[in-house]
Amino acid sequence: MNDDLDLHGRVGIRLIDASPADRAAVVRQLGPLSGRLERPPDITIRFVDRLPHDGPLRYIGHEDAGFTDDRYLVLRGRHRSRVRVAIPMDQLGGPLEILCEHGLPAVPLLVAVVNLTALARDLLPMHACAFRHEGLGVLIVGWAKGGKSETLLAFTARGAELVGDEWIYLDSATHRLAGLPEPMRVWDWQLQAMPALRPRVPASARRRLALTRLGVSGLRAVPRLPLVGGTAAGRLADRLRPLVENQLSVQVAPDRLLDTPAVSGGVALDRIVLVLSHERDAIDVFSADPVDLAHRATASFMFEMTDFLGHYQRFRYAFPGRTNPWLDGLEGRYSAAIEAGFRDVRAITAAHPYPLAIPRLYEAIAPHLR
Repeated sequence: MNDDLDLHGRVGIRLIDASPADRAAVVRQLGPLSGRLERPPDITIRFVDRLPHDGPLRYIGHEDAGFTDDRYLVLRGRHRSRVRVAIPMDQLGGPLEILCEHGLPAVPLLVAVVNLTALARDLLPMHACAFRHEGLGVLIVGWAKGGKSETLLAFTARGAELVGDEWIYLDSATHRLAGLPEPMRVWDWQLQAMPALRPRVPASARRRLALTRLGVSGLRAVPRLPLVGGTAAGRLADRLRPLVENQLSVQVAPDRLLDTPAVSGGVALDRIVLVLSHERDAIDVFSADPVDLAHRATASFMFEMTDFLGHYQRFRYAFPGRTNPWLDGLEGRYSAAIEAGFRDVRAITAAHPYPLAIPRLYEAIAPHLR
């Protein structure tokens, strides 16, 4: 059984022999990309009961990856789950087929593969969010935890229409923005800052957040107990707390979380906003050089590709004679494309405290977009 997914008419994905659970895992990663392909797929994901044997499996690292006589295998997935996925790294940039064993919680590196394939099809992926505000298409860029999603939430609460959160694509030909329709990740502190969002989060997810919050409080209290702070138990609680705090988020479909529906068909790129946090309490907004923002966005994109590029280096270790020139020149190619896309667009920088009262971002930034 085949199932097609289509990213903005530019990246076609075909699932072959996927079970309902396999398809659901892919949709959780990419969102509800529907559409029947009238062209050969760019990415084929073939699901099998067991990967074919073509020689002994040899490990790279501690069972994170491995290789056989012909295949490179990813062996660790989300949350360190054990998986077996064959990805032909030397074929990325052109059509490629990923082999997956049934029952994966997620296809490792899938979003990166989709983004890099999009780049090869003149659809520039950016680690960003975007919305339409008062008729203007606004792109928000910045480093992880820099305030991109908070800015999006602040503006959608005031009527802005969602284009996308997390991954945004700039069409080189039309200069329009579109998003990857994946679920939005919302953190517990964001829900506390914007109480109107809490009822839109499923009750089961809210219960999980409450239990996780209790766990964090307990781990924070352990080192403060008399006679415990300097012991092994206290040190263990200190090490575990950041891991548990990292679970204080939920994923919610955008149409459930936000007041306004997502924009259909994308928007023009009219404004670029770099958001970053600083140690002052004030929010400072000032004009910016769009080329400087392009260079920053390039660094952000390359950082987001770190895990994938680490696997590419493992692939080169496994197969010294097989390289991918398209990947080897990735940073220069990306930098040139995003600089051309940003060059003549009005840009601003907004520096803010973190965390903060999210509505303040709208009040500070909105006047500078007009």
